[in-house]
This record gives sequence, structure tokens and C-alpha cells, in this order.
Amino acid sequence: MKITKAQAQANRAHIVETASTLFRERGYDGIGVADLMAAAGFTHGGFYKHFGSKADLMAEAAACGFAQTAEKAEGADAVAFVQQYLSREHRDNPRDGCTMAALCGDAARQPEPMRAAFAAGLESLLATLSRDDGALDAHVRRETRARRIDTIAHAIGAIMLSRACPDDSPLADEILEVCRLAILSQLSPPVDA
Repeated sequence: MKITKAQAQANRAHIVETASTLFRERGYDGIGVADLMAAAGFTHGGFYKHFGSKADLMAEAAACGFAQTAEKAEGADAVAFVQQYLSREHRDNPRDGCTMAALCGDAARQPEPMRAAFAAGLESLLATLSRDDGALDAHVRRETRARRIDTIAHAIGAIMLSRACPDDSPLADEILEVCRLAILSQLSPPVDA
């Protein structure tokens, strides 16, 4: 039975979403095409009807994950977002969390197109966070962007370090707490004495 073009697009989107989740959970080398397709409910043979290579799927799955993170960040209160991001819940559930925190280490070892997809994802997140910066002068916009990059790098690094520790390690929680407090103190306006 031949499927419609719309159904083929829906199937492809489902494969990309499934891959995005599984790559965050297991890493790019932690799951093969056959297992990924099975998890999406398709046969291995159908993979190449949708994608030229696993690397093509990896890039699309990364873009999907970045879009999900940007969606969570859009319009969110910065303090609440940081508290959720640097939580044990996020740390312990990479499959549902931030693509950058789950896969930066893997992406750094991938070919240039994959690293370019990560750079584009980061730029997209920065653009989402800077939507209201239009009225700022150029110097203040640069400083604001620099602070956002610092905050994102700090938060991602904290999650990655915490995940590298044993699950029940007091150090894993300490990393999250120390970094959460440091970032939140930078977000809070100074209190007049």
C-alpha cells in the first residue's frame, strides 16, 4: 500500500523526534539506525527513503531538540528557567532535556556539518532570548549577548559535570546548587545598600 506524501512527511517527523530523544538519552554512537527505526515503529529498510545517512538524521534531530529548548525558553521567566534547567530532574532525564547539555561532547567529535548544526542551534537560542533587545544600543546588546553566552555555557557545563558524577554522588548535587546560585546571583539586579 502506497502512503501519501503527507503521511511520508509525518513519518519522517516522527523518526526525527524519536531520534532526538534517543540521541539525547544514549548519545550519537549509543544507538544504531536499526534500533532507532524500531523505536520509531518502522523497519530499518525504510531509513534511506527518508535520510541519506545517519549524520543527516543526527543534524535534523539536533535541530528538533534545539527548537524544543528554544520553545521552553521563549517567554519564560529567567529565574524559573534556570532553576528548572539546573535541577536534578533535568540532570537525570537527558532524553527530555536540553540537546546541548546531552550531546555537546558527542557533537564536538562529529564532522563540520554537525558542529555547524550545533552552532546554528545556539545562535537560534540566543536570538530567541534577545527578541526584546532591539531598543538597546549596540554596545549594550553586545554586553547582553556576552552575558547570555556565559549563562548558557555555565548552565550546560554544570549539567554535563553533574551527569559525569555517580547518580547518588553529593558532588553531583553540589555542582548544580553552586552553579544555580551563581547564575541566579548574576540575573538578580544589585540590591541598593
